[in-house]
Amino acid sequence: MQRNIQEKVVIVGCQLPNVDDERFSYSMEELASLVHTANGEVVMELTQKRETIHPATYIGKGKVEELSRLVEQLEPEVVIFNDELSPSQNRNLSRLLGTRVIDRTQLILDIFAQRARSKEGKLQVELAQLQYILPRLGGQGAQLSRLGAGIGTRGPGETKLETDRRHIRRRIDEIKEQLKSVVEHRERYRERRKKNHVFQIALVGYTNAGKSTLFNRLTNADSFEENLLFATLDPLTRKMAMPSGYTALLTDTVGFIQDLPTTLVAAFRSTLEEVKEADLILHVVDSSNPDYIQHEETVYNLLEELEVSTIPVVAVYNKRDIVHPNFVPNPSVRAISISALNEGDVQKLRQFIEEAMIESMEAYTVAVPAYEGKLLAQLKAETILRHFHYNEQQGVYECEGFILPTHPLYPQLRTNQK
Repeated sequence: MQRNIQEKVVIVGCQLPNVDDERFSYSMEELASLVHTANGEVVMELTQKRETIHPATYIGKGKVEELSRLVEQLEPEVVIFNDELSPSQNRNLSRLLGTRVIDRTQLILDIFAQRARSKEGKLQVELAQLQYILPRLGGQGAQLSRLGAGIGTRGPGETKLETDRRHIRRRIDEIKEQLKSVVEHRERYRERRKKNHVFQIALVGYTNAGKSTLFNRLTNADSFEENLLFATLDPLTRKMAMPSGYTALLTDTVGFIQDLPTTLVAAFRSTLEEVKEADLILHVVDSSNPDYIQHEETVYNLLEELEVSTIPVVAVYNKRDIVHPNFVPNPSVRAISISALNEGDVQKLRQFIEEAMIESMEAYTVAVPAYEGKLLAQLKAETILRHFHYNEQQGVYECEGFILPTHPLYPQLRTNQK
């Protein structure tokens, strides 16, 4: 992947009383990782402890002066704040610092724009960006958008601003219409998958937990994997062969992140819709990350928001080869520790997934006459077949296995129980 010349970046954070030192320092590290993902280089970090956010400049007056001197000295292309700035804060800071100022939300939107590959992903990003820009348009010409008119407020400037607003609103409506048809298409596709009664598994996890690497190892696919935040944006679905020969569908999803901007939570709902259709959720956790507990909480909270608490979840603690010394698995969740880069571990994981799948299936034991070739083929392909033996005396195949209760064969197997 082509990496352009890196932009120099100064990052700024403000620690409030309700945020402890550890969480704050991790949040600043995460901001630096986001900058790296967006192809920037952090040349300086500036932080301040305050009782409340300064309404006009986010950080205090003295800190703004210190930041202004730093900007003169280091000449960064951009200053990035570790929070969402209000339109007026952004305007004031840009004027006082004389350089480009963006916030965490804009940075994440920028990364999403780089990462989006599918038509839907690109539309989702554009929608989120426009919804973010709209209330901030005044910043491009605040003096022109004041009500009440008067000297210096008339003329083409006002019209230009209103035209921009109208254009953006019209574009937002167009994108929503296009997304509606994309979502309908995706729903039809999901319905078809449901009719085929395939077991569906969703991979979820905090960004950079190793989901794409694991997805590639389990499906022999080649989705983009790199040590970057949000390496995957568009959901990918591929077939995965289980140890018994049964084929399930595995979907890789966008990485979760704490304090995800509200515009994005709304915009990426449909990207995460795949999770709602899953029969099993694999929650991948980076066990080498010191903040893994916070990551787990973020994911569980987002799953709750998606209203998928009825779907069984199993945890996959990844990167066991470089596990953090203080790491302790969550005792309330069924879990396995692996390294996605170890082939033996990946095989163990397949076995673990199959066992978890069986828990949401029903056991069956049937005798199938030898001439029922079609049924035998279906049992092999569409159920987890544990025992398959030909009984010569009776001319039947004795079959034992597990099947999804929603599968059309299920009632037939129940009535034909041995």
